[in-house]
Amino acid sequence: MPPLILGSSSARRRALVTAAGLSFEVARPDIDETPLPAEAADAYVLRLCRTKAMAIPAERLMPETYVLTADTTVVLDGKIIGKPETSDEARAMLRQLRGKPHHVYSGVALRDYATGEVQTTLTITTVYMRDYSDAEIEAYVASGEPFDKAGGYAVQDPDFKPVAHLDGCLTNVIGLPMCAVSAMLRAKDVTLPNAPTCSTHNLPCTVDIRTADGNT
Repeated sequence: MPPLILGSSSARRRALVTAAGLSFEVARPDIDETPLPAEAADAYVLRLCRTKAMAIPAERLMPETYVLTADTTVVLDGKIIGKPETSDEARAMLRQLRGKPHHVYSGVALRDYATGEVQTTLTITTVYMRDYSDAEIEAYVASGEPFDKAGGYAVQDPDFKPVAHLDGCLTNVIGLPMCAVSAMLRAKDVTLPNAPTCSTHNLPCTVDIRTADGNT
């Protein structure tokens, strides 16, 4: 496998890539993640993952290096819900999501430093939240867990367990759709040592790889 840089500070993304059997280095791209006015969720996550891939400085890269980046957001009733910055924001998000379905959008980018090509994919999963109580929200907010997560929750949280069920890709909701990562690397003749398990309810994860010149 050529050298791989994971452009993310997320422990969850690092764990998913590690579980797939890939060796990688970590770099944290420093970009503005504010949505543009009236920006749709799909355009938002695709723009950010590509911007992150291009933000890794050249001195970190060798000619054969691949850069893998992602961005994930929660969408409720057509509105992008980002990461809460305060306890009040976390409470409000969790109350908004409670007992309702929403969508998780993830854009993934793979930058081939040798060619300048950047491939991107979009994955969407429908998530159905359970009807958790206000007391459960308070305990979860007090734990500090919501603040680095889109929508203010983690699907895999062992105590809060906020999700009733979901349709589509589980690893997408965790923060990195491994079906997309696997497809993008296969297109580069790279196979993941450990095949990802990311689909639920027998729904296939469809991957649409889009290609653009990294210099544009």
